[in-house]
Formats: sequence, structure tokens, C-alpha cells
Amino acid sequence: MALRLFNTMSSQIEEFHPLRDREVRMYACGPTVYDYGHIGNFRTFVAVDLLRRFFRQSGYTVRHVMNITDVDDKIIRNAARDGVSVQQYTAKYEKAFLEDAAMIGIEEPTLVRATEHIPEMAAFVATLVERGIAYRTDDGSYYFRIAKFPQYGKLSKKDFSGMLDGARVDVDEYDKVSARDFALWKAPKPGEASWDTSIGTGRPGWHLECSVMSMGALGESFDLHAGGEDLIFPHHENEIAQSESFTGKPFANFWFHARFLLVEGEKMSKSLGNFFTLRDLVLKGHKPSSIRYLLTSVPYRNQLNFTFDGLKQAAVSVERLRSFRLRLSSGTFADGSNSEMKALAAQAVERMTAALDDDLNTAQAQAAIFEMVRQANAAFDMGGIKKDDVAPLLAALAKFDEIFAVLDDDDGPKMKRVLEWAQAEGRDKEVSDALREALQSGQRSDADIEKKIGDMKDARSARDFKTSDAIRAELADAGILVEITKDGIRWRRK
Repeated sequence: MALRLFNTMSSQIEEFHPLRDREVRMYACGPTVYDYGHIGNFRTFVAVDLLRRFFRQSGYTVRHVMNITDVDDKIIRNAARDGVSVQQYTAKYEKAFLEDAAMIGIEEPTLVRATEHIPEMAAFVATLVERGIAYRTDDGSYYFRIAKFPQYGKLSKKDFSGMLDGARVDVDEYDKVSARDFALWKAPKPGEASWDTSIGTGRPGWHLECSVMSMGALGESFDLHAGGEDLIFPHHENEIAQSESFTGKPFANFWFHARFLLVEGEKMSKSLGNFFTLRDLVLKGHKPSSIRYLLTSVPYRNQLNFTFDGLKQAAVSVERLRSFRLRLSSGTFADGSNSEMKALAAQAVERMTAALDDDLNTAQAQAAIFEMVRQANAAFDMGGIKKDDVAPLLAALAKFDEIFAVLDDDDGPKMKRVLEWAQAEGRDKEVSDALREALQSGQRSDADIEKKIGDMKDARSARDFKTSDAIRAELADAGILVEITKDGIRWRRK
């Protein structure tokens, strides 16, 4: 079965075929680095990361480019307010974004920064002016003539044919000939950062940045353009208009957009007190793996209700997978194989792949792996897993984790770095007891815990239950839960 994706341009699910054989060229709108990224931002970035990983797992070579918007109105205003350069202001937040992305398992794409491509952007505008598609205003700004692009609105499905001047298509603070036109290049205001270029002094508009950088990195036509649903209009609509007017060719073959999320059933808002960055959640004691898992638990085109109960359940789900893998890796098995277990592993992989081929249905993919875990655990308890069954089951888990990236038990070091950041920023009061307890649990390595479990087994074999109970209590104090079952002793982190 081939991958089928919803294409915002056609409003249909279509079979995906790259323009070049077995090579996917994809561009994703990245962060505007004026503050720390919130969980709504990261829902989109995780969805794009999943898509990239699945492309690769499906045998494609992937060229994934993402922009860093390091110049826009907010950045310029904030930099001027703080008395620093644009580059100084954005460096802190770009670094934070990349750290946060890595914290929740997002593979780093090829990064392009707006401030590194100013001359190309000026040349792009000059070409559009020569063709009569763009014009210069008295203050030195440049605008795109929407009337010169009759297909305007084809992505968002908005009808602008009857729009009169006075109704804004784009929100900016500069004069223009028609209210429908949007800014390509903005003349500087007193005290604002600007660049001297072939078309005059000023700075690029946001839409221009993405067109120039995406085509510069991937070619005039490429396979897929991704972003959050809030970017469909006007940002992506404007990208299409200026790019296709410049090249005379289709811009992107597929348009991939992730839905917004709600927080506890409401739109995320600072005024409602439900606005969270990734760092906010970690400071509350939530593991990065739990955050990533929850962000992937609902297919990207469905609205996700992000709740703290959901985060707790995500932690349980991740721990269940990790415990199953540990059970397989450290268990003792009789020689031979069970054909049912090999078939179970193969079926899980087949169902996961089919779910992801179906417009990246992550919920069904997760359900497939948990059904395998449920059945395999039941077989484990009955002695139904043999030595030769372990490898196929572990391989199915690895296949799952190539996409979801939650099985490595590396939450502790990541959470510790957030704690250190909070202390350096003077935000100690935001560090929860839950985070401190989680870090205490994470200080114990798997090898150390396994040694303690071995000592506990030896004590129980010698009927030294006092020592066994003492070890169990020691591990519990360190945040390690120990379960004594008929199959033996199992442990997991809180």
C-alpha cells in the first residue's frame, strides 16, 4: 500500500508520489524566534517529524528544509526595546527552540535563516517589479499585486473576486495601492533594523522569506510544503502567489497542514492561564517522552485536546512499552520458537505501516503495537515466548520507535537540563516536587537497577526477605517501582 496524504490544495486524500524517483523534497515553516515555543507550535513540528521519519522508513531519501524566521515585526520591536541587535535577540530563542525540539525527539532538518538570504530576496522583488507584478510605494516598501495572480485563494478556497479596497487581506502597517495587496519588502521605521540592498533599504516580508529560501534550497517546484493550519491563509496563499508568479511553475505538489490543539478543552491562551511551553511542562515534572507521545496520539488532521490526565496516561503508555522491551531483553527463554509470536510481530508491523500509509493515522499505529504487547505479555506469562521469538518482537518495537521515538529512557538527562536552565534564569520557584522526584528516579542507571534486582533475587532465593524488602524500599525511594510476579521480578520508573 502506498502512502496517501490529505492535500490541502485539492482538499482530498491523494496517493503521494515524489516529483523525483525515491527522493522527497519537503519544506516546513519553522519558528519565529522571538520567544519560547509553546506546545501548539510543537504539535505541528512533531507531525512533520513523524512524516519525515515515515518517508525514510518507506525507503525514500528525504531532503527536509525548515526556515528560522529571525526577522519580523515582533523581533525588531523587541530587539529595539531591549537595546540589542536582531541577531543577539534571536540567538537565545533559536538555541532554545533547537534544544526543545531535540528534547522531544525531533530530528533536526536543514535550517535556513531569513537574515542569511537578504540579497536573494531583494533580487526576487526586483524581478517581480520588472514584470509589473510588484510595485514600490513612496516610502520605499514593495507590494505584490494580487490582481496579477487570478488564482489567488486556490489553497484557502477563499473567494476574493468581490473584495473591495478597504477590506484587508494581509495585516501590515504600511500604505499600499490596493487593500488586497501584501507586503514583499518593508521600508524601515526610525530605530528599526534594516538592510541595504539592490532595491533600497528595508527588510523582507515574512511571506517573501519562505518563498526565496524554500526554492533556493529545494528548487522551483518541490514535493511537499508543511505547516500549521493557521498558515494556510494568508502566509501559504501569499507564498504560492509570489512564487508561481516568479517561476511560472507549480510551487509545491502537496500541502500538509496540522490542526490546532486545545488545552483542557479550551483554546490555548495566556489570558486563560493554559498557555504552556515545553519547558513549563517539564518543570511540572512531565517527561519529554510523555509530551511527544501525547502530541502524536491523535492524527495530525484531528484536533487534539491536550490534558494533564492525558499526559499521565501517555507516561503510562510509554512505560508499558519500555517495560515490555526490558522484559524481552532481560528475560530467560526456552529454546525454539512459537510461530504465533512471529506472526504476531509481523502482523503488528503490517498494521502499523498500513495505518501510517493511511494519511499518517498515528492513533491506529499506536493501537497496533499495543495489541502486540498485550498478546505477547499474555503469552509470556504462559511460557509461550521462546528464544527465537524475541528478535522479531524487538524488531517490531524498533520499527515503531523509528517513527514515534519514545522508547529510549533518556528523559532524566533532558529534564535535568531544563532544571539547570530554570536555575540559571532565576525561575527556581517554578520547579515542582514532581520534577525533583523524577530526576531522583532518573539518577539510577538501568545497569544499577538491574544489579539491585539481581541482589534482590539472590536474597529471595536464600529466603532473606528482610534484605529483599530493604532493596525494594531503597529502589522505591529512588522512584523505581518493583513488581514481584509469578514470572519473576519486574521494575519500572515512576
